[in-house]
Amino acid sequence: MSDNIRGAFFMIASMVCFAVNDAIIKSLGGVLPVFQTLAVRGGLVVMLLAVLVMRSGWQVHKLGQRDRMILSLRTLSEVGAAFFIVTALFNMELANMNAIMQILPLTIPLAAFLFLGEPLGWRRISAISIGFLGMLLIVKPGSNGFNIYSLFCLAAVVCITIRDLTARSLGSKLSSQEMSFFAAFGVFLAASLAAAFEPWAPVSFVAWRALLGASVAIFFGSIVSVLAIRTGDVSFTAQFRYVGLIAALILGHVFFSEWPDFYSFIGAGVIVGTGAFTIYRQRSTHI
Repeated sequence: MSDNIRGAFFMIASMVCFAVNDAIIKSLGGVLPVFQTLAVRGGLVVMLLAVLVMRSGWQVHKLGQRDRMILSLRTLSEVGAAFFIVTALFNMELANMNAIMQILPLTIPLAAFLFLGEPLGWRRISAISIGFLGMLLIVKPGSNGFNIYSLFCLAAVVCITIRDLTARSLGSKLSSQEMSFFAAFGVFLAASLAAAFEPWAPVSFVAWRALLGASVAIFFGSIVSVLAIRTGDVSFTAQFRYVGLIAALILGHVFFSEWPDFYSFIGAGVIVGTGAFTIYRQRSTHI
């Protein structure tokens, strides 16, 4: 099995884990404040990852100054992504949020071309441009259906693009577990500081159970996400993020009775279609 295929399987697994986390966190909307949710979930994830990293040994002390700066940038981007995603989850339909996030298979190859020097032909550049038009059908700027929290999703896209490219830049200098630990610790620390300035809500047994489930999903999702970015070409593995949209559609409909409108479906179809085209182009040149 080639590295690209293994990377694709890792990406699919991570997208399912993240979709499960999103559904669980959305269920806590109106029950817990954003920063409290991030702080409690972050603390649980940190504990899970710390046990894993201590078993394999710490490598961060071996990093040079440049790599530590890259790791810091990745951690900050993870903090931003967590805030924007959870805020959007509390205020948007699950499927619409995930549909907007599906432009990641288009932004990551573009960013990899600009900053990592990975090849990107005119056909895939055209597909990226068409994909962005599909995103506009979902966001609906200037229309009555526009949701300001769609912009939070776009901000999360920028953060995740930076996060994934920095993971690629670090290569094998840090284990996927250790890289995920620092990201989780950054989210926990930032959310805890912010939560100190907002009232805390009592956490029921049901909420604790939900937070634990979300933590486990994030725990596994974070690890396999790093493996996906490291294993295959970024421009190939990123295309399989659209699996998250399918999972979000199912979870949103089953648990929240949500269903996207016509234009959102068309936009999602355009995004997935352009992503599928770039997969075809990648396979024809590398596999």
